[in-house]
Amino acid sequence: MTDPITVEVVKSALVYASEEMGIAVRNSAYSPNIKERLDHSCALFDARGRLVAQAEHIPVHLGSLPWGLRRMLDAIERECGGVREGDMWVANDPYITGTHLNDVTVVRPVFFERALVGYAASKAHHTDVGGTAPGSMPADASDLFAEGVVVPPLRLVCGDRPVAETIAVFTSNSRTPAARAGDLRAQIAGNYTGERRLVEIYARYGTAVVEASIERSLRDSETRLRAALRALGTGVFHATDALEDRNGKPTLRIVLRLELRNDGSARFDYTGTCAQVPMPLNAVLGVTLSGVHYAVRAVTDPTIPMNDGCFAPITVFVPEGTLLNPRRPAPVSGGNVETSTRNADVVLQALAQAAPGRVPAQSGGTMSNVMLGGTRDDGSSWAFYETNGCGMGARPNADGLDGIQCHMTNTLNTPIEAIEREYPLRVVRYEFARGTGGSGRYRGGEGLIRAIELTEGNAQASLLADRHATQPRGTRGGEPGACGRHALVREGKETPLPAKTTLPLHPGDVLVIQTPGGGGYGTST
Repeated sequence: MTDPITVEVVKSALVYASEEMGIAVRNSAYSPNIKERLDHSCALFDARGRLVAQAEHIPVHLGSLPWGLRRMLDAIERECGGVREGDMWVANDPYITGTHLNDVTVVRPVFFERALVGYAASKAHHTDVGGTAPGSMPADASDLFAEGVVVPPLRLVCGDRPVAETIAVFTSNSRTPAARAGDLRAQIAGNYTGERRLVEIYARYGTAVVEASIERSLRDSETRLRAALRALGTGVFHATDALEDRNGKPTLRIVLRLELRNDGSARFDYTGTCAQVPMPLNAVLGVTLSGVHYAVRAVTDPTIPMNDGCFAPITVFVPEGTLLNPRRPAPVSGGNVETSTRNADVVLQALAQAAPGRVPAQSGGTMSNVMLGGTRDDGSSWAFYETNGCGMGARPNADGLDGIQCHMTNTLNTPIEAIEREYPLRVVRYEFARGTGGSGRYRGGEGLIRAIELTEGNAQASLLADRHATQPRGTRGGEPGACGRHALVREGKETPLPAKTTLPLHPGDVLVIQTPGGGGYGTST
């Protein structure tokens, strides 16, 4: 029997080991998207592939990592005979790893005294992995192959030496090969950090104590989550919302039936959700799961340690061939960003019926993705990616926050200095979009305005956003937030752009991105 103090010490050590992994990735990364925006996530798993600790990184990454890790390990066992000491594996195939091609997953099996004790895993968004447009998220992609190179599980490290041929798969298929090699090495560094800390914990406390502490932590998380779900009561709750298609029409419906049961379990049934589409808004099942687990955690008790125990009370059913569980090779680059955000809205809408007064109004509802890239005057290539903050929905007891990354993302902005140092770009406007937050007893947060000018060469831009036609909803009498908008300024003339589009840019062109505001909460007094 392991004493509760030791359990807490081991649990906390595992969590901080995950955080330290993330610090190592950030400090070693080459691309501004990782080193400045922190678009990466890290976690530790036990020998059975169960999540034991994660850093406070990005919900859509972390919620999909357990699903993706299990599928990676199954593929490695089936195709390569399993993992071995001294190896590290890499993959980006979203139908295996669980998000989209830009998110590269790197896994290190960890051994202690010659026995497999766990896995260190990281996931990072690589700015460009090929495909038909810079940034690898073309708005007009009709299949997965238009979005970039598809990499099944391959050895990235063999006998503790990087495999040059595997790194070459990424560098030879990217417009920014040096950054790809550097970011892969940063993920290697992060996993080595996780391995080192995990081995230290095993060496200090012994295998029996650590594994007993992990089992106790998993049981405690399950027990606490079941209690929190029971406190919501029982019942069946329905919610629906929609994404906008290429024509700006809200036709891509997500339908949810939530059943809360008296044993502290919850079943999420997406029967009725629209069929998969030939555009990059399909979300693989790992992304759908991440939205469910994020929303449940946010509405119940976010202090519950996030580990595999939190998954036990949750059942998710998504019909195959639909927007939230597509069949290969449907394109999925936007599913990880836009569809994940809308799914979170739908789950929160259902949970709000069970927990009135606990859920904010709708936030901006989009990550407002901007992908830019091309060639400079000297012929060198470049690629830029960022998401933009929006208005947070007003809370039951406070205004929403302005210009913040909401729900499924948890990244920073790209500092203007980093943009203008690394790319042939100039930021000519960056401010809050005043008046975009919905009014109410508590005001919704304001969106952002970001205007970027191309200064030399030629480039291509891909914009992938939502809530340009449908406003983020207010709650309990609060007014909706304002829609977002895109525009191109060329030779002094401003032309509106669709929410989802890919277009050429010329020197002097300015892209204007305005993100939606959040909904208001309560009736104004």
